[in-house]
Amino acid sequence: MSRPAWPWPALMLLMLLLATPALALGALPEPPALAAAVAAGTLPPVAQRIPLDPAVVALDGPGQTPGQWGGELRTLVSQPKDTRLMVVFGYARLVGYDPDWNLVPDLLAGLDVAEGRIFTLRLRRGHRWSDGAPFTAEDFRFFWEDIENNPELTPGGPERFLLVDGQPPQFEVLDATTIRYTWQRPNPFFLPALAGARPEYIYAPAHFLRQYHPRYRDKAAIDQQAKAEGQRNWAALFNQKSQLYRNDNPDLPTLEPWMLATKPPSSRFIFTRNPYFHRIDRNGRQLPYIDSVALTVVNASLIPAKAAAGDTDLQARGLGFDNYTILKRAEGRGGFRVRLWRSARGAELALYPNLNNSDDGWRALLRDARFRRALSLGTDRREINQVIYYGLASEGNDTVLPGSPLFRPEYVERWARLDPAGANRLLDEIGLSRGSDGVRRLADGRPLEIVIETAGEEPAQIAILQLITDQWRELGIRLFPKAEQRDVLRNRVFSGQTVMSVWYGLENALPTAATAPNELAPTSQQQLNWPKWGQYWETGGRAGEPPDDLAAADLLRLYTAWTTATALDEKRDIWQQMLGIRADQAFTIGTVRGVPQPVVVSERLRNVPVEAIYNWEPGAFFGVYHPDTFWLDDSVRPQG
Repeated sequence: MSRPAWPWPALMLLMLLLATPALALGALPEPPALAAAVAAGTLPPVAQRIPLDPAVVALDGPGQTPGQWGGELRTLVSQPKDTRLMVVFGYARLVGYDPDWNLVPDLLAGLDVAEGRIFTLRLRRGHRWSDGAPFTAEDFRFFWEDIENNPELTPGGPERFLLVDGQPPQFEVLDATTIRYTWQRPNPFFLPALAGARPEYIYAPAHFLRQYHPRYRDKAAIDQQAKAEGQRNWAALFNQKSQLYRNDNPDLPTLEPWMLATKPPSSRFIFTRNPYFHRIDRNGRQLPYIDSVALTVVNASLIPAKAAAGDTDLQARGLGFDNYTILKRAEGRGGFRVRLWRSARGAELALYPNLNNSDDGWRALLRDARFRRALSLGTDRREINQVIYYGLASEGNDTVLPGSPLFRPEYVERWARLDPAGANRLLDEIGLSRGSDGVRRLADGRPLEIVIETAGEEPAQIAILQLITDQWRELGIRLFPKAEQRDVLRNRVFSGQTVMSVWYGLENALPTAATAPNELAPTSQQQLNWPKWGQYWETGGRAGEPPDDLAAADLLRLYTAWTTATALDEKRDIWQQMLGIRADQAFTIGTVRGVPQPVVVSERLRNVPVEAIYNWEPGAFFGVYHPDTFWLDDSVRPQG
């Protein structure tokens, strides 16, 4: 879908900005919160703070209008490290996804890609960090030379997204606002990594971080400072001070719409507007509209109750569909409305047979596609949908959603219809005979009892597993859900101790042909169904095990072919082959998807979409909808 043309006022404003020196643009409106500092001379006027070629936000989406400045937005988090969510929600990226899931320049003024391997990045002229220092090619050079290729700061060398065939790019500074990265072969991972909810960085505020780097300051002095601040050496101190994503250092300059003003530790973090933010609306008003954001740390179990009491202006984190009823009942007196957004996951809950289980008997059974298919055929997805989600979800496999151009109905339906008789035939065919108690037996005589392990972070997961326990009993299989901490669960999966675990399905179920199909193949230890195979690929064979399942190996071969393909049609064909194999082999067993996510929105808050996707990747939760354009309407008075 093509984006609408810029409104005429926005186009005229941009022409004015490009043609007129910044000092002459004194007529641009000033955010009231900054007016006193401008009048006192401690802050330049807005015309000198924004880039000469700012990002102009059209605000032409459904229900969107230019807003007014001011106010504080309240939201709730469950742990102090959630200050990083302001980077997720702020979503200031070199390139980012638009609402149609196209990658477009954001912090960048422009981008040229040649042959899929030569990336020329053009910065916005006059763009500045939150402390007023210029944002230039020097910040990219500093990152590349002094961080990414410094063995004390980055012992493993450049990150994977910066390597092609294990080789880094040629890095060039063409001028103060132009940088180029050149690989020998196409790098399809580069731009998506920059646009991620947790973005990969290729720049850093050089002017601030030089004071912690021995190339620019006496190493002994930095080591002494490190010791005084409880760090073991200069590198540890540098890493502590430089984490843009962690967002826990109020002194670290940022390019996000709001900057941290509260020094940790704290139970309430205040973020104030970045006076040098690069986006403006079509009327020339610098964004963000909202002056400050307050993150209040509360126990995760209290978030639904506090949201129902009206203690937050924008909340989805910590809320699940099971909270919808109580939130809906409270919305009038709480001064908010509850919206239901859709998830872009492949499944709200998926079962992950561990094909790398360390037990010989279990490993052989889990690698038998007939067993996985039988489990899928014996799962009553309609019952799960009706009982847990009141029929509001959709049922089927863990695969891409209808909103993806790669979607085909057969991917959803393959081995996913309820067919207990067919499931029992497959189990009989394998030779899993029933004992006198009706429970099937493994080849070595052990009862077919599956301990299915979960992080237990959402009540709905346990409820779904209880339903599946009853459903699989008809197959002669005993299921025992076991909740444990997330780190414990993952370590048990990695070591091969789990038989089966549960997690969400595909993180990005709205891919295009240009999206990397890494979730479909064994490419990461984090993949719960084949962690050792994924670790083998991830480490280049230094750890883990090579895949010895033909279908899994075929997925990896296709994935490798996708990384070298240059034609979009070829990439699309590879995606279709991989999706077909994954559906047929039932490597994961999906349940339901498209589960509504409750989003609490204050009656005063404007420009928040009524219908939207709530997802980590792609989308960065609220980020893709640019919360810097949300605004608080003073004409609506808080209740209570």
